[in-house]
Amino acid sequence: MKSPHIPRDECGVFAVFGHPDAAQLTYYGLFALQHRGQESAGIVTSEGPNSRFRRHVEMGLVGQVFSETNLEALKGTRAIGHVRYSTTGSSLIKNAQPLMGESGRGQLAVGHNGNLINAALLRDELEQNGSIFQTTVDSEIILHLLAQPNTSSGVLSALRKVEGAFTLVVMSDRQILGVRDPFGFRPLVLGKLDGAYILSSETCALDLIHAEFVREVEPGEVVIIDESGVRSEFPFAQAKKAFCIFEYVYFARPDSIISNINVAKVRTSMGRELARLHPVEADLVVPVPDSGTYAALGFAEELGIPFEHAFVRNHYIGRTFLQPTQLIRDFNVRVKLNLIKEAVAGRRVVVVDDSIVRGTTARARVVNLREAGAREVHMRISCPPHKHACHYGIDFPDPRNLLANQHTMDEIREYLGADSIGYLDTAAMVRATEQPAANFCMACFNGDYPVPVDPKLDKFIMERRLGRSGLLTSDEEHPQLFNGLK
Repeated sequence: MKSPHIPRDECGVFAVFGHPDAAQLTYYGLFALQHRGQESAGIVTSEGPNSRFRRHVEMGLVGQVFSETNLEALKGTRAIGHVRYSTTGSSLIKNAQPLMGESGRGQLAVGHNGNLINAALLRDELEQNGSIFQTTVDSEIILHLLAQPNTSSGVLSALRKVEGAFTLVVMSDRQILGVRDPFGFRPLVLGKLDGAYILSSETCALDLIHAEFVREVEPGEVVIIDESGVRSEFPFAQAKKAFCIFEYVYFARPDSIISNINVAKVRTSMGRELARLHPVEADLVVPVPDSGTYAALGFAEELGIPFEHAFVRNHYIGRTFLQPTQLIRDFNVRVKLNLIKEAVAGRRVVVVDDSIVRGTTARARVVNLREAGAREVHMRISCPPHKHACHYGIDFPDPRNLLANQHTMDEIREYLGADSIGYLDTAAMVRATEQPAANFCMACFNGDYPVPVDPKLDKFIMERRLGRSGLLTSDEEHPQLFNGLK
């Protein structure tokens, strides 16, 4: 059960070409990428030309979705896999990926991480030309666009029509493609194992299956893998780099490598920068696990304050059939993290977390610490205040529900009930990555969107499109399939 008060993960993609155990490797890869999406999981496999694709998708975690039996049924030497958190389209089985279809180009399957900002426009155009959609996800638009051309150059032309954030794995009868949008919003890496090629959202999945890391897929690159090996195309106009810096702050696993730097190292550096920016006299530094752990470690080391895990995480949370809010106050908060009261009683405590979105959960943490007898509670956040929506694949709430968008720092401190609060600033956050600021998208912090967006764009835009037909009141306004012979 994920809290509704933190930014939701996006999606993870994985692919294997040329290995007899492609489905099993993809299963392990998705297991390593589970942090990127916990709503659904799926794998599509192929034995090559003249064979039928096999697909298994379900709602739930990877370990719940797949068994030995259904993995054995996913025969083939090629596979693509996907774990999903919905960024466009509701959390429904029909929206689970990879999506699969047949066309004049043969069989196609697509897994997508990101968010298309021109999804509604493209879907209108496709429907006007006769396309019939089965889902409400923007990823299906990509499937329809790829199905239309009948030449390889046409495929690249189709990809140029989509705008926004998209990291893709695409499987046809003969090839697997890895695609990264020209801004490079989301990560994608290329690996190799026993002569087979691997594509993955993060390097941690390569580590799990003992695959060799070859390189990152470049922004704007299409990697084409087939029996002859690997080649690349760059079909997109060159664009300014805009890698999502929140991958370093929260999304990516700490053991992953992004742009030749370990994510855990960046988070520890962010904690050190935070300590320099907002020092405090305290007896104890406490992380909010797991994403706040490395920043808290850096904060504690920089100021010489003892570090202790006072919050204990329950790693076995699933969906509860009962919400006992009348019986147990703050159940949704306490079931995820419980507090060791003896560790904080009578002490001045610094709590380090990666972000505050709505603030409800952070406020409950402060209340818990006060009830446990903490003498002082200081909040430190290892990224800047979130003030703007993300339209590139992170499900942040409406800006009106973002705490920092509506309140001053002193109002936030008072709302949380903390003795002090300190956020990392943009310059220090970037400094911790050891890369130039020009490499990153930081729109959720500063409102500077690399690709212009419609402010009304959100994850339910496709559902709202479907609702338009309900506004048509007269029979004459409804399109007719058959009007009689002429």
